[in-house]
Amino acid sequence: MATSIEMPQMGFDMQEGTVVKWRKTEGDEVTRGEVIAEIETDKAVVEMEAYASGILKKLVVEEGQTVPVGTLIAIITAPNEDLPSLDGMNIGAVDPQPITGSDIQSADTAVSQSEPGTTDTKKSSQSSAEPRSSPIARRLAKELGIDLSNISGTGPGGRITEADINAHSDASSTPASPVVSDRIERLPLSKMRQAIANSTIRSKRDAPHFYVTMEIDMGKSIDMRREMNNDLPKGVRISVNDLIIKACALAIVKFPNFNASYQDNQLIKSPNINIGLAIALEQGLIIASIPRCENKGLVDIAQASKDLIERANDGTLKADEYTGSTFTISNLGMYDVDSFSAIIYPPNAAVVAVGAVKDSAVVREREVVVAKMMKATISVDHRVVDGAEAAQFLREVKKLLQNPDSLVV
Repeated sequence: MATSIEMPQMGFDMQEGTVVKWRKTEGDEVTRGEVIAEIETDKAVVEMEAYASGILKKLVVEEGQTVPVGTLIAIITAPNEDLPSLDGMNIGAVDPQPITGSDIQSADTAVSQSEPGTTDTKKSSQSSAEPRSSPIARRLAKELGIDLSNISGTGPGGRITEADINAHSDASSTPASPVVSDRIERLPLSKMRQAIANSTIRSKRDAPHFYVTMEIDMGKSIDMRREMNNDLPKGVRISVNDLIIKACALAIVKFPNFNASYQDNQLIKSPNINIGLAIALEQGLIIASIPRCENKGLVDIAQASKDLIERANDGTLKADEYTGSTFTISNLGMYDVDSFSAIIYPPNAAVVAVGAVKDSAVVREREVVVAKMMKATISVDHRVVDGAEAAQFLREVKKLLQNPDSLVV
């Protein structure tokens, strides 16, 4: 039986998507879960997997075309099955305008590429003789007349990114004399900035935020982290943020309302704890999630978060990672921020914002001592959780981080 592949909704407020690249061509055999396309949303380019196994019989939407969510974009059939009639299917009106480098945000500067195949039957998005580069970089290079072989890529594995193309173009241009102008400059927002604006406005408008802040002594956690990292193999390191992820996951097990969302006068509780990380890309913020943190140990979380951040910057997030968060952590400690309050990411009910771990003077047993302190603020949707429970939740996170042996049990 034929399977209709529709433009998926890979975001809470996604209304349309663009097929950046088809990884498969008509007539190719595909398996369920195999990546068949790269889809541009308003925030990122994500990999789209096949819903079913079979033959990719028809590509309805071409590369570079934008269609609404739910529009038919491809059809998968059984090996010997004929293509069904398209009459009555939601093919929709497509935007014939091709994607250009200026249309796509720099969050997509390193969109995933298939590696060259080891056999003749394995498809590759680029020939082995062509430098590895993202689709966006190739389109931009073509527009600017730049030979990719003259550029050294800075992306993972030496992949050429959009930023590399722009840097090469800037270096090749004759510097112009600075011009001083008193004219007001009006710059259009990128798709990502528009999405961030719309999402944060809706969150602050619809979700009644309230905030609870606590100081946490991170001394024992820092010591335990150092000891664990000394024993881990090269390339595997536990970060302070990984400790916070684990502590929040354990606290959510005890206080499951923090893993819920408010929808249509109901509380929707997720069966899994998917911790979303706020990741700052070059031109905006995305939330990418680590699934099932309740079942992961510290080392697993460390490896998963490192991989997630790398792929977010590389533009190779999967749809469930991009949309599946049930609770969010935002960490600005690396920017020397003491504390801040974050905006809840819909449809989540809470987000924890953490600042830097700093040496601070604290009073213990009537004596002033130096301790490694960190401030954490939880923003909560008051429709889901009340103040007392928010305080209890954050106190549980504090207890876990101040007694970190419980994080490795």
